[in-house]
Amino acid sequence: MSFLWGVMGGPSAGPQPSGAETIQKLCDRVASSTLLDDRRDAVRALKSLSKKYRLEVGTQAMEHLIHVLQTDRSDSEIIGYALDTLYNVISNDLEEEEQDDSEEENLTKVDDLGSQFTEIFIKQHENVTLLLTLVEEFDFHVRWPGVKLLTSLLKQQGPQVQQIILVSPMGVSRLMDLLADSREVIRNDGVLLLQQLTKSNAAIQKIVAFENAFERLLDIITEEGNSDGGIVVEDCLLLLQNLLKNNNSNQNFFKEGSYIQRMKPWFEVGDDNCGWSAQKVTNLHLMLQLVRVLVSPTNPPGATSSCQKAMFHCGLLQQLCTILMATGVPADILTETINTVSEVIRGCQMNQDYFASVNAPSNPPRPAIVVLLMSMVNERQPFVLRCAVLYCFQCFLYKNQKGQGEIVSTLLPSTIDATGNSVSAGQLLCGGLFSTDSLSNWCAAVALAHALQENATLKEQLLRVQLATSIGNPPVSLLQQCTNILSQGDKIDRRGSKVQTRVGLLMLLCTWLSNCSIAVTHFLHNPANIPFLTGQIAENLGEEEQLVQGLCALLLGISIYYNDNSLENYRKEKLKQLIEKRIGRENFIEKLGFISKHELYSRAAQKPQPGFSSPEHMMFDHEFTKLVKELEGVISKAIYKSSEEDKKEEEVKKTLEQHDNIVTQYKKVIREQDQELEELKQRITTLMSQNEQLQATVTQQVSQIQQHKDQYNLLKVQLGKDTQHHNSHGDTFQMNGIQMEEVSKLKEELEEWKNKHELLQGQITEKDFLIEKLKSSQLEVGTTELSSQNCRSGGLEHNNELQKNTTADPVLGDSGAIVAKSSELEGQLEQQIKELKSEVKALSEEKESLKQHLDSSSSTVAILQDEKIKLQQEVAESKKEQDDLLVLLADQDQKLSALKIKLKDLGVPVEDEDDIESGDQGDEDEDVEEEEQD
Repeated sequence: MSFLWGVMGGPSAGPQPSGAETIQKLCDRVASSTLLDDRRDAVRALKSLSKKYRLEVGTQAMEHLIHVLQTDRSDSEIIGYALDTLYNVISNDLEEEEQDDSEEENLTKVDDLGSQFTEIFIKQHENVTLLLTLVEEFDFHVRWPGVKLLTSLLKQQGPQVQQIILVSPMGVSRLMDLLADSREVIRNDGVLLLQQLTKSNAAIQKIVAFENAFERLLDIITEEGNSDGGIVVEDCLLLLQNLLKNNNSNQNFFKEGSYIQRMKPWFEVGDDNCGWSAQKVTNLHLMLQLVRVLVSPTNPPGATSSCQKAMFHCGLLQQLCTILMATGVPADILTETINTVSEVIRGCQMNQDYFASVNAPSNPPRPAIVVLLMSMVNERQPFVLRCAVLYCFQCFLYKNQKGQGEIVSTLLPSTIDATGNSVSAGQLLCGGLFSTDSLSNWCAAVALAHALQENATLKEQLLRVQLATSIGNPPVSLLQQCTNILSQGDKIDRRGSKVQTRVGLLMLLCTWLSNCSIAVTHFLHNPANIPFLTGQIAENLGEEEQLVQGLCALLLGISIYYNDNSLENYRKEKLKQLIEKRIGRENFIEKLGFISKHELYSRAAQKPQPGFSSPEHMMFDHEFTKLVKELEGVISKAIYKSSEEDKKEEEVKKTLEQHDNIVTQYKKVIREQDQELEELKQRITTLMSQNEQLQATVTQQVSQIQQHKDQYNLLKVQLGKDTQHHNSHGDTFQMNGIQMEEVSKLKEELEEWKNKHELLQGQITEKDFLIEKLKSSQLEVGTTELSSQNCRSGGLEHNNELQKNTTADPVLGDSGAIVAKSSELEGQLEQQIKELKSEVKALSEEKESLKQHLDSSSSTVAILQDEKIKLQQEVAESKKEQDDLLVLLADQDQKLSALKIKLKDLGVPVEDEDDIESGDQGDEDEDVEEEEQD
């Protein structure tokens, strides 16, 4: 132990060995010692030397340390020392902490050293598998260093280690158990491990997600206090981003698992938003980014739309808008919130409508859109905030014609507030468009262009906007004012890039004039516009001005391509001759190509969000790059077309428009007739279903009547037996000569019962006849329905043939013949509709008659049921009376027997009933013999 004491820093005799020699002796001791204590002490010594002598320990001891991990699994202490030593050798974190920022070369050497040692360790895949097994151990001294070592391996050689873990049985699942560890230090380091494990590996991301990672991570975030939590919340949010970003499967799983609803509490902020900690700002920033991951424009449209709707329904969008309008929120959080709200509402009509209704808490309340636009055109606001507001406005108008109309309506003369008490969105855009700040000019021009995007109606309406330039001068149109500012160019003193203002105005004009011939005509009506454009294109300007030349060429090309030749001096052919004379076709095409070749154009085309590093780079809008890509080719072709080709193209366009109008009219007529036919079919279907219900009701009533008949017959049989029973008792009474009056009364009651039975039998006969009649009427209804169905099917087939003939007729024929044929077809369709209506009326009448029959049968059934109940009551009463008579007779028999006994006791001769019966029988025999003799 004296050797170890010297290694650890204690006094020792003789010269001290060097670090390499000491490490070599320690390695020999680890390899050769048979006692576990000796090996443990040697490994502990290596651990203490591994930070200072990292290279030596790594090169000499790694193999021995791996052997210890394989053989000494039973001793957690030596395993912990070995894992710590390997971590010190492989990890670069410790070295980076000790290095100064200026020593970049040393840092590079450190990175290479860690990467090399990692490569040696993972060369044998069994080493990583062994490490996964050790991480499963619950012992803190084994599990924690194992987690740190595996994290370091992933940092150094991520893809290789990921692949080894992926093919290892239950490799990812073992690591997921770290999130459930009750010891926070292991759980938190487990989150860091999973961060490294899930980087850029979709397969592992899916496995982790389906191992219930979302539930566990959201629980940790909640336990730690949401946005008020510490660094652990930040780590969990980073891991969630790894799992969701660019992973459509995990995004869908996150939405279907109702985890979006659990994000709402993250954004609950109070009224006092002063003094936010740096950690809270970081956490909230990551939370907003996580929302944006789910609704990113790069995601599949269906997935984005479903997440947007879920965020609205759970109140998340409302919570974000609350932060948007709150006071005291840090600037970077406010900017990111605006970007987040932008993507939550982009292209979702429901969310866009809600955002339009949000008001800022001011007096008087102002729409949130107006408040944001005020920030956008205010040059004192931060550049990133103004870009975020522009993006929000663009997303609000994206595929939102309703919102576009509301913005443009604030510029129209009929809707402008004459009192001037409130500022509208349109007024703010015009103010920004004509201010002396070039960035405001550009933002306002792009925002106004988005209000016109793919909306020809609004492009025409915007031509009505008139602006008052100065007192005493007549108002000018918005289009004219834009071209005036464009032509003045450098004459106006502006803050910022002068090119930026012209680029913004040219993009607005190109968007406005594209696919709108009326706007092109208004533009050409100003005689100064075409000379200005040709002069700009023909000049040889510097590199900065080439972009303006390209946009001028695009605007001139749009004026040719969408020209309807309504102005004689500016017909397509004359404009092309002007280009040929003053510019040259090849030169024009070259200048037009300046746009798409520009570096800033390529950047803007990548994503919708304006991502500019500085105001000078703010030149192109994402949607405008799509327009350039669409028009560049067709304008190039249009420039080279001859006048004859233009004429033919115009004729074809007019013919196609006429035919399109005719086809549209036919489609409208056919659509209306189809709608009527569909309504009639629905009515017929309804009547048929009602008829089936009535038939089922009739069948049910018939079965009920049959049941009543059976019950009646049963009662009839029972009454017959009761009558015979009464007769037998009557004979007995008569024979005994006792209470003859009561017997006669019973006979009279029996006669009445017989009369009632005969009456009921007659009624049942009548009901049978009524049932047969109902059955026959039912068969007639079925026959009528079958014939009506055949008629309807024939009519519908005929109608379909008419529709096919209508569709098949060539629309390119003579318009008079088409109109005549259409009227003939309309007459035939109207006749078919009348026939169908008459059939429906007949079916309705049949339905009413069936209802009446059913009502009568129902009343008959009710009467029979009442009579049945009465009969049952009468039978019960008769049975009761019979039972009473039997009891009375038994009492009388007992009394007679007692009297006879008394008479015999007194000595009075009494004849028995048998003697009386034999005497009576003898008398009857004598009477019979006398009658035979006679």
